[in-house]
Amino acid sequence: MTRKVDKQVWFITGAGRGMGVHFAKAALAAGHAVVATGRDTDAVAKAVGKWGDLLVLKLDVTNRADAAAAARAAVDRFGRIDVLVNNAGNFFAGYFEELTPEQIDRQLGTLLIGPMNVTRAVLPVMRKQRSGHIISISSTAGLVGFAFCSAYAAAKFGLEGWMESLQQEVAPFGITTTIVNPGFFRTELLEPASVTYAEPSIEDYADRTTEQVQWWKAQSGQQGGNPAKLAQALLTIASEAQPPRRFIAGADAIATTEHKITDLQAQIDAYRDLSTSLAFDELETAGRV
Repeated sequence: MTRKVDKQVWFITGAGRGMGVHFAKAALAAGHAVVATGRDTDAVAKAVGKWGDLLVLKLDVTNRADAAAAARAAVDRFGRIDVLVNNAGNFFAGYFEELTPEQIDRQLGTLLIGPMNVTRAVLPVMRKQRSGHIISISSTAGLVGFAFCSAYAAAKFGLEGWMESLQQEVAPFGITTTIVNPGFFRTELLEPASVTYAEPSIEDYADRTTEQVQWWKAQSGQQGGNPAKLAQALLTIASEAQPPRRFIAGADAIATTEHKITDLQAQIDAYRDLSTSLAFDELETAGRV
């Protein structure tokens, strides 16, 4: 495993709570410079603490002007951006029919358009450097759809398709990308500040909605994953000369992903003959001309 040894400048979104705080503290403790961003700079500064190579900036990822200003400020302070961590997140939970169009817009805005806004602001810096690493925090819900998570999964699936395509676009400039698929980690994502439940409005969903809300609320603070360990894993990944394009984070995430792989293979095999019968028969086509 080949590793980089230079000090890096990390740019982290959503650094006011949850995983983002752990990412910022771990990078600083490892000797890197960190641009810690969030909508509430006081909350970010309080959560991360005082460090010499820390720059706290206001950034609402849904605001393109915020993203551009933060990228400029980062370069003004540190001269470069080596690692971008698209981490800012929220969770609109509910059955699709009960989620309002506005809630779905907000979910996509934060989890998909937001990372695009920030990455668009940072990419010119990385292209000029001919180096950089873009890490986007996805989810197992970026690989597998779950009931009651339709808007969240839509955003994460979109994030992954965009990142996989972006990887091919920016690789010639020495820029690498990594999609991180965490399982359940003990963060504030399921606390009231981060999660919004759809307002029950359709009787057909009522019983299941009650069960789902109770289940999700019971998970808060009980998740098995340790975000501090995930932060250390990101440091390991970011130190590699050739980082992985995807990192499945957590034993539960691996189990979910392996189940998805098995299911996909079963679906392919079940309809292989039908699928492979769909090509033009050139001889038959030629006979009709």
